[in-house]
Amino acid sequence: MSKTLLSLIKPRHSLKPIPPLKPHLRRLISKIIEILKTDNTQWQESLEASFSEADVLAADIAHHVFDRMPCPELGMKFYRWVSDYKHYHGSLNGQAYSSLLKLLARSGELAAIKWILDMMRNEEILPNRDSLSFIIRSYAQSGSVDEAVKLYYFVQKVHNCLPDVRACSSLLNALVNSGKLDLALVMFDEMLTRDNTEIGERCVDNYIVNIVARGLCKEGKVEEGRKMIEDMWGQGCIPNIVFYNMLIDGYVRRGNLEEALTLFKELKLKGFLPTITTYGTVITGFCKAGKSDMVDKLIAEMHSRGFRKNVVFYNILLDAQFKQGLKVNPVETIEIMSGQGCNPDIVTYNTLITASCRNGNLEEAEWLLKQVVEKGLVPNRLTYTPLLHALCRKGQYDRFQNLLIEMVDRRQSPDLVTYGALIHGLVINGEVDSALNVKKWMLERGVFPDARVYNALMGGLCKKMRLSSAEDLLGEMLSHNVEPDQFTHSTLIDGYIRNGKIDEAKRVFELSISKSELSSIVVYNCMIKGYCIFGMMKDAVSCFDQMVKANLSPDKFTYSTIIDGFGKQNDFNNALRMFGEMIKQNLKPNMVILTSLIDGLCRGGKSDAAETLFREMESFGIEPNVVTYSVLIRGFCKEHKLSKSVIIFEEMLRNRCSPNHVTYNYLINGFSNCELSNEYEEKSLFLKLFREMLMDGWARTSAVYNSILACLVQHRLVRDAFLLHDSMLKKGYDVDPVAFSCLLNLICLEQRGKDWKSILPFNLNHGNVQISFKYSLILDGYLHQGQTSEATLILQKFVEEYELPSQKMMM
Repeated sequence: MSKTLLSLIKPRHSLKPIPPLKPHLRRLISKIIEILKTDNTQWQESLEASFSEADVLAADIAHHVFDRMPCPELGMKFYRWVSDYKHYHGSLNGQAYSSLLKLLARSGELAAIKWILDMMRNEEILPNRDSLSFIIRSYAQSGSVDEAVKLYYFVQKVHNCLPDVRACSSLLNALVNSGKLDLALVMFDEMLTRDNTEIGERCVDNYIVNIVARGLCKEGKVEEGRKMIEDMWGQGCIPNIVFYNMLIDGYVRRGNLEEALTLFKELKLKGFLPTITTYGTVITGFCKAGKSDMVDKLIAEMHSRGFRKNVVFYNILLDAQFKQGLKVNPVETIEIMSGQGCNPDIVTYNTLITASCRNGNLEEAEWLLKQVVEKGLVPNRLTYTPLLHALCRKGQYDRFQNLLIEMVDRRQSPDLVTYGALIHGLVINGEVDSALNVKKWMLERGVFPDARVYNALMGGLCKKMRLSSAEDLLGEMLSHNVEPDQFTHSTLIDGYIRNGKIDEAKRVFELSISKSELSSIVVYNCMIKGYCIFGMMKDAVSCFDQMVKANLSPDKFTYSTIIDGFGKQNDFNNALRMFGEMIKQNLKPNMVILTSLIDGLCRGGKSDAAETLFREMESFGIEPNVVTYSVLIRGFCKEHKLSKSVIIFEEMLRNRCSPNHVTYNYLINGFSNCELSNEYEEKSLFLKLFREMLMDGWARTSAVYNSILACLVQHRLVRDAFLLHDSMLKKGYDVDPVAFSCLLNLICLEQRGKDWKSILPFNLNHGNVQISFKYSLILDGYLHQGQTSEATLILQKFVEEYELPSQKMMM
């Protein structure tokens, strides 16, 4: 809705009362509709003649024509005919426009609605409350929630009342489904306060209370939902089984079976009869809890009340199992249902398709869609949407577009959610131009992007360093009256920072905080991150303080950004100070924060302090990852504490954390460029092998590589060992006898010793075999508690074969 239209409070053309429709006018309207239906090229002349004979202006009965029009295409055809010759047919008034808008809204023709609203704005004509209510419902059902919200407030401003109850319920339902519960609660309170008393109409009924309470239950706030329902008893809200079913479902989702069962008993005591939905929800909860005795008891009670396992019952169970994260086997489910004489319906297939897509099984989901068509069922939007989302996540855009075309051919128009998913997926995969084409496509089909879609596109453009295109998109967003939100501003701030324009980022930030509704923790965090990237730590701290004064609580991201910023400037005192403040705020540090601190301490030559913090990670319930281990290894190597770096490396392997090339490089550089201290850890295979190889005259780099490889074998990290072996070959290192001994031991540990020749080709000359045999004996001490391994026996056999000819020659 444009700002110009919103500013119009009084219509220029007052609406006059319309007298009852006379028989001859009814006949004329029927004739007009029949003329419009024909493909005759003379239809315009036929319309002219009909109105001339009746001596009636087209504009005077246009609202009656639109009210009786069977489809929007004919409505728009008639509208253009009247509008093109206003001096003959008269100008359409507000009632005629409103009737046309209702016709378009009933069919979901959003592009045409927008065009008509623009025409009305130009003519300074306002739609009536009834038509606006229809449009709100259409916007809400199509996913254009932001547009629906604007119209909701526009109705109050212009008509001094709320939209009708169906529009309010559609809007609330859309808000709850799109995760905007806070706004839904605000609107619900407005509806309670106002409730259309000006026109003698109640706006809050059972259905609306149910929608909002369902939203609360969906977010786990079952007690709040229950209180809302109880507070509304007798105030346009009558207790019924629907409310009980919803609350029971909420408790079951939370795993509170005791409260669910109490409520189940209460509804029966109050005279309500449980439905198959009630039984299905409770049974699912006890199934998940593994309480088969209660399941059997409930099924018996259900049967005693005359309920049988029909398709509705199975659908309830499936939906509940899916929502609670239980595994669902689609093929098995269909077989069980069919065996019970219960044919799956479209709801069943929709649930199963959604489950398959969530599990990443696209082939299964597409097979289910094929089954839907083969069984004569009609796929709907809920059938296609999860599959479209999954294809988008997998990057299968050709299949996505084909399915989208199939969906449109079946008259299941994609909504904002569907288009939004594709755009987000394309942007994530770096295909911004394709995403922009989708935006153009959705506009052509009357689906208008919301702030989230524009934010995704602008973010993608900024990451591609196409800042000017992102600014153009912002201009388009504003021209379409899509209000920027906090994420719009944070996206622009991030874009300017990526492009090195810190002053422009500050300008957008200051604009954002000047508008309290757009000032948020997201915006502050984005600006703080920018200051830290540019090394402007004083500005970052100042922004942090400003954030606190604005009553916004810094989160983990805020602290981690500033801590990392101080760490990169080797300002450990301030980094630790911010860490201490974070702990005081009862914010549990995450992996990023702790790793950043450890990295900073290591860079500053304080590896022992870094190790102390590393040991405290367990108290925070955090396991180090490959980055954390690698940073600490680098710190110890940098300070020539090689033995300590090995202790951390071997601890890393014991904890099944796979090293990467960065880890290896830190160890190789450390051990290649400095001497190993007298400190020697006998329990360490790494240090034992490294020292032994140096004593045997091996190059330090080869000694490090083989020591690392031996440790990977010791901890049976098969994949990592062979990856390192491949990396050695690519860098020009041949498989030496020590590496051969390590890999042979690994193959034997994997019980593939009989096939070692096909896996590990090697030139086994006498010298190589002797070396491999020696180091295999060393490995036995660490890998097999000193017992002779299969690998050692293989090598021993080769040694004996080489030595036997030599002995014969000596004889």
